[in-house]
Amino acid sequence: MDSLITTAARALAAGDPLAAFKQVALRDDPPALALRGIAMAQLGNLARAKELLRSAARAFGPKEATARARCVVAEAEIALVSRDLGGPMQTLGAARATLETNGDRANAAHAGYLEARRLLLIGRLDESERSLDELDLDTLPLASRTGYWLVAAGIAIRRIRAESVRAALDRARHAAHKAGIPALVAEVDRASRAFDAPAARLIAREGARLLGFGEVEALMASDALLVDACRNVVRAGTSAVPLAGRPVLFALTRALAEAWPEDVTRETLLTRAFRAREADESHRARLRVEIGRLRKTLKPLAGLNATRRGFVLKPHGATTVAVLAPPVEEDHAEVLALLADGEAWSSSALALALDVSARTAQRALEALAEDGKVESFGRGRACRWLTPNVPGFPTSLLLPAPLTRG
Repeated sequence: MDSLITTAARALAAGDPLAAFKQVALRDDPPALALRGIAMAQLGNLARAKELLRSAARAFGPKEATARARCVVAEAEIALVSRDLGGPMQTLGAARATLETNGDRANAAHAGYLEARRLLLIGRLDESERSLDELDLDTLPLASRTGYWLVAAGIAIRRIRAESVRAALDRARHAAHKAGIPALVAEVDRASRAFDAPAARLIAREGARLLGFGEVEALMASDALLVDACRNVVRAGTSAVPLAGRPVLFALTRALAEAWPEDVTRETLLTRAFRAREADESHRARLRVEIGRLRKTLKPLAGLNATRRGFVLKPHGATTVAVLAPPVEEDHAEVLALLADGEAWSSSALALALDVSARTAQRALEALAEDGKVESFGRGRACRWLTPNVPGFPTSLLLPAPLTRG
Protein backbone atom coordinates (compact mmCIF):
# COMPACT_ATOMS: atom_id res chain seq x y z
CA MET A 1 0.00 0.00 0.00
CA ASP A 2 1.61 3.29 -1.09
CA SER A 3 1.77 6.41 1.04
CA LEU A 4 -0.77 8.41 -1.00
CA ILE A 5 -3.44 5.73 -0.59
CA THR A 6 -2.69 5.50 3.12
CA THR A 7 -2.93 9.28 3.57
CA ALA A 8 -6.20 9.47 1.58
CA ALA A 9 -7.73 6.63 3.60
CA ARG A 10 -6.84 8.33 6.87
CA ALA A 11 -8.36 11.61 5.65
CA LEU A 12 -11.62 9.86 4.80
CA ALA A 13 -11.68 8.12 8.16
CA ALA A 14 -11.38 11.57 9.74
CA GLY A 15 -14.23 12.95 7.62
CA ASP A 16 -12.05 15.13 5.36
CA PRO A 17 -12.85 14.18 1.74
CA LEU A 18 -11.11 17.22 0.24
CA ALA A 19 -7.81 16.20 1.79
CA ALA A 20 -8.31 12.70 0.36
CA PHE A 21 -8.95 14.11 -3.10
CA LYS A 22 -5.61 15.89 -3.03
CA GLN A 23 -3.90 12.52 -2.79
CA VAL A 24 -5.81 10.44 -5.36
CA ALA A 25 -7.71 12.84 -7.67
CA LEU A 26 -5.50 12.11 -10.71
CA ARG A 27 -5.13 8.36 -10.18
CA ASP A 28 -7.21 5.62 -11.85
CA ASP A 29 -5.87 2.51 -10.16
CA PRO A 30 -8.54 0.48 -8.25
CA PRO A 31 -7.68 1.62 -4.69
CA ALA A 32 -7.69 5.26 -5.80
CA LEU A 33 -11.03 4.84 -7.60
CA ALA A 34 -12.54 3.34 -4.45
CA LEU A 35 -11.26 6.15 -2.24
CA ARG A 36 -12.44 8.77 -4.72
CA GLY A 37 -15.87 7.12 -4.65
CA ILE A 38 -16.02 7.37 -0.86
CA ALA A 39 -14.89 10.98 -1.00
CA MET A 40 -17.63 11.78 -3.52
CA ALA A 41 -20.16 10.11 -1.24
CA GLN A 42 -19.06 12.16 1.76
CA LEU A 43 -19.43 15.30 -0.37
CA GLY A 44 -22.97 14.29 -1.34
CA ASN A 45 -22.46 13.33 -5.01
CA LEU A 46 -23.92 9.88 -4.54
CA ALA A 47 -24.46 9.05 -8.21
CA ARG A 48 -20.81 9.67 -9.09
CA ALA A 49 -19.74 7.84 -5.94
CA LYS A 50 -21.58 4.70 -7.03
CA GLU A 51 -19.99 4.85 -10.49
CA LEU A 52 -16.49 5.09 -9.04
CA LEU A 53 -17.04 2.28 -6.55
CA ARG A 54 -18.42 -0.03 -9.22
CA SER A 55 -15.47 0.79 -11.47
CA ALA A 56 -13.11 -0.01 -8.61
CA ALA A 57 -14.86 -3.31 -7.85
CA ARG A 58 -14.56 -4.37 -11.53
CA ALA A 59 -10.90 -3.33 -11.65
CA PHE A 60 -9.79 -5.35 -8.63
CA GLY A 61 -8.43 -8.71 -9.72
CA PRO A 62 -9.90 -12.16 -8.93
CA LYS A 63 -7.46 -12.55 -6.03
CA GLU A 64 -8.66 -9.29 -4.45
CA ALA A 65 -12.00 -10.47 -3.05
CA THR A 66 -11.56 -8.46 0.13
CA ALA A 67 -11.12 -5.21 -1.77
CA ARG A 68 -14.17 -5.92 -3.91
CA ALA A 69 -16.21 -6.74 -0.82
CA ARG A 70 -15.20 -3.39 0.71
CA CYS A 71 -16.50 -1.64 -2.40
CA VAL A 72 -19.80 -3.53 -2.07
CA VAL A 73 -20.11 -2.41 1.57
CA ALA A 74 -19.41 1.20 0.61
CA GLU A 75 -21.98 1.07 -2.19
CA ALA A 76 -24.51 -0.49 0.19
CA GLU A 77 -24.05 2.41 2.57
CA ILE A 78 -24.67 4.87 -0.23
CA ALA A 79 -27.85 2.93 -1.06
CA LEU A 80 -28.87 3.13 2.59
CA VAL A 81 -28.38 6.89 2.73
CA SER A 82 -30.27 7.37 -0.53
CA ARG A 83 -33.00 5.06 0.82
CA ASP A 84 -32.58 2.42 -1.86
CA LEU A 85 -33.38 -0.39 0.55
CA GLY A 86 -33.40 -3.23 -1.99
CA GLY A 87 -30.75 -3.62 -4.71
CA PRO A 88 -27.25 -3.08 -3.31
CA MET A 89 -28.40 -3.87 0.24
CA GLN A 90 -29.15 -7.45 -0.85
CA THR A 91 -25.46 -8.12 -1.57
CA LEU A 92 -24.34 -6.89 1.83
CA GLY A 93 -24.55 -10.28 3.55
CA ALA A 94 -22.26 -11.97 1.02
CA ALA A 95 -19.75 -9.10 1.24
CA ARG A 96 -19.75 -9.34 5.03
CA ALA A 97 -19.08 -13.08 4.87
CA THR A 98 -16.14 -12.49 2.52
CA LEU A 99 -14.66 -9.88 4.81
CA GLU A 100 -14.99 -12.15 7.85
CA THR A 101 -13.41 -15.06 5.99
CA ASN A 102 -10.45 -12.92 4.97
CA GLY A 103 -9.92 -11.45 8.42
CA ASP A 104 -11.16 -7.90 7.81
CA ARG A 105 -13.09 -7.74 11.06
CA ALA A 106 -13.52 -3.94 11.07
CA ASN A 107 -15.29 -3.72 7.72
CA ALA A 108 -17.23 -6.92 8.41
CA ALA A 109 -18.53 -5.35 11.62
CA HIS A 110 -19.38 -2.18 9.71
CA ALA A 111 -21.41 -4.23 7.23
CA GLY A 112 -23.28 -5.79 10.17
CA TYR A 113 -24.07 -2.34 11.54
CA LEU A 114 -25.40 -1.27 8.14
CA GLU A 115 -27.74 -4.27 8.06
CA ALA A 116 -29.00 -3.41 11.56
CA ARG A 117 -29.62 0.16 10.40
CA ARG A 118 -31.58 -1.06 7.37
CA LEU A 119 -33.71 -3.38 9.51
CA LEU A 120 -34.53 -0.48 11.83
CA LEU A 121 -35.63 1.67 8.88
CA ILE A 122 -38.13 -0.95 7.73
CA GLY A 123 -39.43 -1.55 11.26
CA ARG A 124 -37.98 -5.02 11.92
CA LEU A 125 -36.86 -4.17 15.45
CA ASP A 126 -36.15 -7.65 16.79
CA GLU A 127 -33.92 -8.50 13.84
CA SER A 128 -32.17 -5.14 14.07
CA GLU A 129 -31.48 -5.65 17.76
CA ARG A 130 -30.15 -9.16 17.13
CA SER A 131 -27.81 -7.77 14.48
CA LEU A 132 -26.45 -5.23 16.93
CA ASP A 133 -26.05 -7.85 19.66
CA GLU A 134 -23.99 -10.03 17.33
CA LEU A 135 -21.47 -7.22 16.70
CA ASP A 136 -18.28 -6.78 18.68
CA LEU A 137 -18.34 -3.03 19.30
CA ASP A 138 -14.57 -2.90 19.71
CA THR A 139 -14.05 -4.13 16.14
CA LEU A 140 -16.15 -1.35 14.60
CA PRO A 141 -14.30 1.57 13.00
CA LEU A 142 -14.38 4.55 15.34
CA ALA A 143 -16.73 6.59 13.15
CA SER A 144 -19.17 3.67 12.84
CA ARG A 145 -19.66 3.43 16.60
CA THR A 146 -21.69 6.62 16.51
CA GLY A 147 -24.05 5.01 14.02
CA TYR A 148 -24.19 1.85 16.13
CA TRP A 149 -25.47 3.80 19.15
CA LEU A 150 -27.89 5.82 17.00
CA VAL A 151 -29.42 2.56 15.79
CA ALA A 152 -29.65 1.39 19.40
CA ALA A 153 -31.38 4.69 20.27
CA GLY A 154 -33.78 4.23 17.35
CA ILE A 155 -34.77 0.77 18.56
CA ALA A 156 -35.35 2.10 22.08
CA ILE A 157 -37.44 4.98 20.71
CA ARG A 158 -39.70 2.57 18.82
CA ARG A 159 -40.12 0.54 22.00
CA ILE A 160 -40.76 3.62 24.19
CA ARG A 161 -37.81 3.16 26.56
CA ALA A 162 -36.71 6.64 27.57
CA GLU A 163 -33.73 5.72 29.76
CA SER A 164 -32.33 3.41 27.09
CA VAL A 165 -32.67 6.19 24.51
CA ARG A 166 -30.81 8.66 26.71
CA ALA A 167 -28.03 6.18 27.42
CA ALA A 168 -27.61 5.33 23.72
CA LEU A 169 -27.57 9.00 22.70
CA ASP A 170 -24.96 9.77 25.36
CA ARG A 171 -22.75 6.98 24.02
CA ALA A 172 -23.33 8.16 20.45
CA ARG A 173 -22.32 11.69 21.43
CA HIS A 174 -19.17 10.41 23.14
CA ALA A 175 -18.24 8.31 20.10
CA ALA A 176 -18.83 11.23 17.72
CA HIS A 177 -16.62 13.57 19.73
CA LYS A 178 -13.95 10.88 20.01
CA ALA A 179 -14.02 10.41 16.23
CA GLY A 180 -13.63 14.16 15.81
CA ILE A 181 -15.98 14.35 12.81
CA PRO A 182 -18.28 17.42 12.97
CA ALA A 183 -20.93 15.79 10.75
CA LEU A 184 -21.32 12.95 13.23
CA VAL A 185 -21.65 15.36 16.14
CA ALA A 186 -24.35 17.23 14.19
CA GLU A 187 -26.20 13.98 13.48
CA VAL A 188 -26.29 13.09 17.18
CA ASP A 189 -27.45 16.61 18.03
CA ARG A 190 -30.33 16.27 15.54
CA ALA A 191 -31.33 12.94 17.06
CA SER A 192 -31.23 14.46 20.55
CA ARG A 193 -33.42 17.40 19.52
CA ALA A 194 -35.92 15.00 17.94
CA PHE A 195 -36.01 12.99 21.17
CA ASP A 196 -36.61 16.12 23.25
CA ALA A 197 -39.46 17.34 21.02
CA PRO A 198 -43.12 16.55 21.88
CA ALA A 199 -43.73 12.90 21.13
CA ALA A 200 -47.53 12.69 21.22
CA ARG A 201 -50.80 14.33 22.30
CA LEU A 202 -52.93 13.17 25.18
CA ILE A 203 -56.61 13.62 24.29
CA ALA A 204 -59.36 13.44 26.87
CA ARG A 205 -62.86 14.86 27.30
CA GLU A 206 -61.51 18.03 28.90
CA GLY A 207 -59.05 18.75 26.09
CA ALA A 208 -55.63 17.84 24.67
CA ARG A 209 -52.02 18.48 25.64
CA LEU A 210 -48.61 17.58 24.29
CA LEU A 211 -46.52 14.91 25.98
CA GLY A 212 -42.78 14.40 26.09
CA PHE A 213 -41.24 11.00 25.47
CA GLY A 214 -40.90 10.22 29.17
CA GLU A 215 -44.54 11.12 29.77
CA VAL A 216 -45.60 8.76 26.99
CA GLU A 217 -43.62 5.95 28.60
CA ALA A 218 -45.19 6.69 32.00
CA LEU A 219 -48.67 6.72 30.48
CA MET A 220 -48.11 3.33 28.83
CA ALA A 221 -46.91 1.92 32.15
CA SER A 222 -49.95 3.25 34.04
CA ASP A 223 -53.23 1.44 34.70
CA ALA A 224 -55.09 3.53 32.11
CA LEU A 225 -57.04 2.02 29.24
CA LEU A 226 -55.03 3.59 26.44
CA VAL A 227 -56.31 4.03 22.90
CA ASP A 228 -53.05 4.44 20.97
CA ALA A 229 -53.76 6.32 17.74
CA CYS A 230 -50.05 6.29 16.88
CA ARG A 231 -50.13 2.51 16.36
CA ASN A 232 -53.89 1.84 16.25
CA VAL A 233 -53.81 -0.37 19.32
CA VAL A 234 -55.91 -0.46 22.51
CA ARG A 235 -53.80 -1.21 25.60
CA ALA A 236 -54.42 -1.93 29.26
CA GLY A 237 -51.37 -2.94 31.26
CA THR A 238 -49.63 -5.77 29.44
CA SER A 239 -52.68 -6.62 27.33
CA ALA A 240 -53.22 -5.15 23.90
CA VAL A 241 -55.83 -5.41 21.16
CA PRO A 242 -54.49 -4.45 17.71
CA LEU A 243 -56.91 -2.60 15.42
CA ALA A 244 -54.48 -1.51 12.69
CA GLY A 245 -56.41 -3.34 9.97
CA ARG A 246 -59.86 -2.36 11.26
CA PRO A 247 -60.24 1.40 10.79
CA VAL A 248 -63.98 1.53 11.54
CA LEU A 249 -63.59 -0.27 14.86
CA PHE A 250 -60.68 1.96 15.79
CA ALA A 251 -62.60 5.13 14.91
CA LEU A 252 -65.49 4.00 17.11
CA THR A 253 -63.13 3.13 19.97
CA ARG A 254 -61.37 6.47 19.77
CA ALA A 255 -64.65 8.41 19.78
CA LEU A 256 -65.83 6.49 22.85
CA ALA A 257 -62.49 6.99 24.63
CA GLU A 258 -62.37 10.74 23.96
CA ALA A 259 -65.84 11.19 25.53
CA TRP A 260 -65.25 8.87 28.53
CA PRO A 261 -66.74 8.69 31.15
CA GLU A 262 -69.71 10.11 29.22
CA ASP A 263 -71.51 8.33 26.43
CA VAL A 264 -71.36 9.14 22.72
CA THR A 265 -74.47 9.68 20.64
CA ARG A 266 -75.23 7.40 17.74
CA GLU A 267 -75.13 10.38 15.37
CA THR A 268 -71.59 11.23 16.49
CA LEU A 269 -70.46 7.63 16.06
CA LEU A 270 -71.94 7.52 12.58
CA THR A 271 -70.03 10.66 11.65
CA ARG A 272 -66.73 9.46 13.14
CA ALA A 273 -66.86 5.92 11.79
CA PHE A 274 -68.55 6.35 8.41
CA ARG A 275 -68.26 10.10 7.80
CA ALA A 276 -71.98 10.09 7.19
CA ARG A 277 -73.34 13.64 7.19
CA GLU A 278 -76.93 12.50 6.75
CA ALA A 279 -77.32 9.00 8.19
CA ASP A 280 -80.03 6.74 6.83
CA GLU A 281 -81.31 3.39 8.03
CA SER A 282 -78.54 1.50 6.24
CA HIS A 283 -75.93 3.48 8.19
CA ARG A 284 -77.71 2.76 11.46
CA ALA A 285 -77.89 -0.94 10.64
CA ARG A 286 -74.18 -0.99 9.87
CA LEU A 287 -73.43 0.83 13.13
CA ARG A 288 -75.27 -1.90 15.06
CA VAL A 289 -73.17 -4.54 13.33
CA GLU A 290 -69.90 -2.71 13.97
CA ILE A 291 -70.78 -2.06 17.63
CA GLY A 292 -71.37 -5.80 18.04
CA ARG A 293 -67.96 -6.53 16.53
CA LEU A 294 -66.33 -3.90 18.71
CA ARG A 295 -67.94 -5.27 21.87
CA LYS A 296 -66.53 -8.72 21.07
CA THR A 297 -63.09 -7.37 20.13
CA LEU A 298 -62.67 -5.22 23.25
CA LYS A 299 -64.10 -7.84 25.63
CA PRO A 300 -60.70 -8.65 27.25
CA LEU A 301 -60.17 -4.97 28.12
CA ALA A 302 -63.52 -3.20 28.39
CA GLY A 303 -67.25 -3.48 28.05
CA LEU A 304 -69.49 -1.44 25.78
CA ASN A 305 -72.88 -0.48 27.22
CA ALA A 306 -75.83 1.00 25.37
CA THR A 307 -77.40 4.20 26.71
CA ARG A 308 -80.48 6.14 25.78
CA ARG A 309 -78.43 8.38 23.46
CA GLY A 310 -75.76 5.98 22.27
CA PHE A 311 -72.95 3.97 23.85
CA VAL A 312 -70.40 4.30 26.67
CA LEU A 313 -67.06 2.59 27.25
CA LYS A 314 -66.68 0.64 30.52
CA PRO A 315 -63.06 -0.40 31.18
CA HIS A 316 -62.70 -3.56 33.29
CA GLY A 317 -59.77 -2.76 35.58
CA ALA A 318 -58.52 0.63 34.43
CA THR A 319 -59.28 3.71 36.50
CA THR A 320 -59.08 6.10 33.55
CA VAL A 321 -59.25 6.16 29.77
CA ALA A 322 -56.92 8.16 27.53
CA VAL A 323 -56.25 8.63 23.82
CA LEU A 324 -52.65 8.91 22.64
CA ALA A 325 -52.34 10.61 19.25
CA PRO A 326 -49.47 11.94 17.11
CA PRO A 327 -48.47 15.59 17.79
CA VAL A 328 -49.91 16.52 14.40
CA GLU A 329 -52.57 14.52 12.61
CA GLU A 330 -53.15 14.81 8.90
CA ASP A 331 -53.52 12.64 5.83
CA HIS A 332 -50.49 10.46 5.08
CA ALA A 333 -48.82 11.45 8.36
CA GLU A 334 -46.85 8.19 8.41
CA VAL A 335 -45.17 9.12 5.11
CA LEU A 336 -44.26 12.56 6.42
CA ALA A 337 -42.88 10.97 9.59
CA LEU A 338 -40.39 8.91 7.57
CA LEU A 339 -39.42 11.86 5.37
CA ALA A 340 -38.82 13.95 8.49
CA ASP A 341 -35.42 12.26 8.95
CA GLY A 342 -34.06 14.64 6.30
CA GLU A 343 -33.07 11.92 3.83
CA ALA A 344 -34.44 11.48 0.32
CA TRP A 345 -36.56 8.34 0.01
CA SER A 346 -37.61 6.33 -3.01
CA SER A 347 -41.28 5.37 -3.17
CA SER A 348 -40.31 1.69 -3.08
CA ALA A 349 -38.33 2.22 0.14
CA LEU A 350 -41.29 4.03 1.71
CA ALA A 351 -43.57 1.17 0.71
CA LEU A 352 -41.16 -1.32 2.30
CA ALA A 353 -40.88 0.68 5.53
CA LEU A 354 -44.66 1.16 5.79
CA ASP A 355 -45.50 -2.39 4.70
CA VAL A 356 -47.84 -1.18 1.95
CA SER A 357 -47.89 -1.63 -1.81
CA ALA A 358 -45.67 0.53 -4.01
CA ARG A 359 -48.78 2.02 -5.62
CA THR A 360 -50.24 3.00 -2.23
CA ALA A 361 -47.00 4.79 -1.31
CA GLN A 362 -46.91 6.52 -4.69
CA ARG A 363 -50.49 7.78 -4.34
CA ALA A 364 -49.70 9.18 -0.90
CA LEU A 365 -46.62 10.97 -2.25
CA GLU A 366 -48.57 12.43 -5.16
CA ALA A 367 -51.27 13.72 -2.81
CA LEU A 368 -48.67 15.30 -0.52
CA ALA A 369 -46.87 16.83 -3.52
CA GLU A 370 -50.12 18.48 -4.67
CA ASP A 371 -50.34 20.14 -1.24
CA GLY A 372 -46.70 21.27 -1.43
CA LYS A 373 -45.65 19.12 1.53
CA VAL A 374 -43.12 16.98 -0.34
CA GLU A 375 -41.10 17.36 -3.49
CA SER A 376 -39.21 15.01 -5.77
CA PHE A 377 -36.13 15.03 -7.94
CA GLY A 378 -34.88 12.55 -10.52
CA ARG A 379 -36.90 10.33 -12.81
CA GLY A 380 -37.93 6.71 -12.92
CA ARG A 381 -35.98 4.45 -10.57
CA ALA A 382 -33.77 7.40 -9.59
CA CYS A 383 -36.74 9.47 -8.33
CA ARG A 384 -36.42 10.48 -4.67
CA TRP A 385 -38.78 12.32 -2.33
CA LEU A 386 -38.07 14.69 0.55
CA THR A 387 -39.67 17.50 2.50
CA PRO A 388 -39.16 20.96 0.94
CA ASN A 389 -37.43 22.49 3.95
CA VAL A 390 -34.47 20.11 3.61
CA PRO A 391 -31.80 21.63 1.30
CA GLY A 392 -30.25 18.28 0.32
CA PHE A 393 -28.49 15.26 1.69
CA PRO A 394 -26.81 15.64 5.07
CA THR A 395 -23.09 14.94 4.99
CA SER A 396 -23.18 12.43 7.85
CA LEU A 397 -22.37 9.42 5.65
CA LEU A 398 -20.41 6.78 7.53
CA LEU A 399 -18.12 4.76 5.31
CA PRO A 400 -15.33 2.34 6.16
CA ALA A 401 -11.74 3.15 5.39
CA PRO A 402 -9.23 2.27 4.18
CA LEU A 403 -10.34 0.64 0.93
CA THR A 404 -7.11 -0.84 -0.31
CA ARG A 405 -5.90 -3.93 -2.09
CA GLY A 406 -6.64 -7.11 -0.19
